[in-house]
Amino acid sequence: MKQETADKWKLYVDFLRKIKSYEEAVALMHWDLRTGAPRKGAAARSETIGLMSTEAFKLQTSGQMNDFLKYFNTPEVMSELDETSRRMILNSQEDYDNSVKIPPEKYREYAELTAHAETLWEDFKENNDFNGFEPYLTKIVAMNQEFIDYWGPKETRYDTLLNLYEPELTAEKLDQVFGQLRDRLVPLVDAIAASPNKPANPLLNKTYPANEQEKFGKFLLNEIGYDFEAGRVDESVHPFEITLNQGDVRITTQYLLNDVASAVFSSLHEGGHALYEQNISPDLAGTPLSQGTSMGIHESQSRFWENFIGRSRSFWEKYYGALQQHFPEQFKGVTAEDFYRAINTVENSLIRIEADELTYNLHVIIRYEIEKMIFNEGLKVSELPKVWNEKYEAYLGITPPNDGVGVLQDVHWSGGSFGYFPSYALGNMYAAQFAHTIRKEIPEFDNLLKEGNFTPIREWLTDKIYKYGKSLKPAEIIERVTGEELNPNYLADYLEQKYKEIYGL
Repeated sequence: MKQETADKWKLYVDFLRKIKSYEEAVALMHWDLRTGAPRKGAAARSETIGLMSTEAFKLQTSGQMNDFLKYFNTPEVMSELDETSRRMILNSQEDYDNSVKIPPEKYREYAELTAHAETLWEDFKENNDFNGFEPYLTKIVAMNQEFIDYWGPKETRYDTLLNLYEPELTAEKLDQVFGQLRDRLVPLVDAIAASPNKPANPLLNKTYPANEQEKFGKFLLNEIGYDFEAGRVDESVHPFEITLNQGDVRITTQYLLNDVASAVFSSLHEGGHALYEQNISPDLAGTPLSQGTSMGIHESQSRFWENFIGRSRSFWEKYYGALQQHFPEQFKGVTAEDFYRAINTVENSLIRIEADELTYNLHVIIRYEIEKMIFNEGLKVSELPKVWNEKYEAYLGITPPNDGVGVLQDVHWSGGSFGYFPSYALGNMYAAQFAHTIRKEIPEFDNLLKEGNFTPIREWLTDKIYKYGKSLKPAEIIERVTGEELNPNYLADYLEQKYKEIYGL
């Protein structure tokens, strides 16, 4: 690299770190709002978030950033950069091209609105009050529609939002893979419903003290390799992972006194997100590439650790004894096999994050179809509870008794995350494809789980996925790791094999 380019590169990286510092401060305030900040301070805090977010936004869209990108985005200078540096420039250019189209005052208004709405959502959910939340959600939807117009719609308006979370993904592609998956899973769900071989559920009608749930959850996180010196665990209404920097990757969970499985699997789920973030190459720290490459790949890791490891028989051969030690009375007379079958019971349910592996995908498809209706067909926010309830009846044969366990159950829309939900089902498909590959390359996979030795698995994931951060696109990751593009049949094969065995089909 020539001296002029090296000097310019140092200035560019310093500039990126300045933006990252603003983003870290905003992330910390978001974490605080959702983990116990005083309600009376929420409005003022939301204004501060809006202000700080806008300062970062102004830097991202500044003349200085444009000058950097013009300098580096020439064939001569690009040829001096290594592959990772070129990816960083291309990523910055893509972010700049999107962001510069949004007026800063509009961006600030949106940041304040969503920060405040996320806090208020907790109360509206608790009180089953969709009417109270409706004005906020109506405004959030309207502003997303404005942003689509600023950016310019892709194949459909909803495709524009999908691209924010999964680059180059389209509704046409999702319709295809979701259709393939649905055609394989619906007959399986029907066969299970007709099976007389139903697992008993010994977890019900018992109380699990929150302090013991917390201890056991932290024990499992430590076992899988979550670095507590680079993170912490707190409680929130809706579990989440948030990255402040590579040395501060935080997660939350929720402790339900009558459901120990909820905290166990949300801890493993968010822990999977955190393992991804904690194991990105240190060389990418402070840059836009120091994050997961897409929400689909990110969800593949949370779902991999939650389901392909955490809901496996091999995992509980190792850890069921520890669970019994924390809850001796609750699991008295319950075998590890009883527990394994109970946590893999298939039944239609109302709550997405509590759903079994099989029907979970239907929860996601419902949300995907509703989001398409909002942005492609003009579905009004006021109609959401009715449409939500109709789809739950059609897909799962149940109708929510109130909006708190219906249309208000997820935090995502209050934060403006339209286009995010498909990532969960994509994550399941990616995870199954990765799991198929890792079992071929590490044949002793199940024995490692029985031993509680996750180091080879974590190192494989780091080498194949984590270390690259955002320097590789999702399609590049899946094809490099598995040798083919996304294939939903791996998930269908896995689910069929697992649940036919459990239900004796």
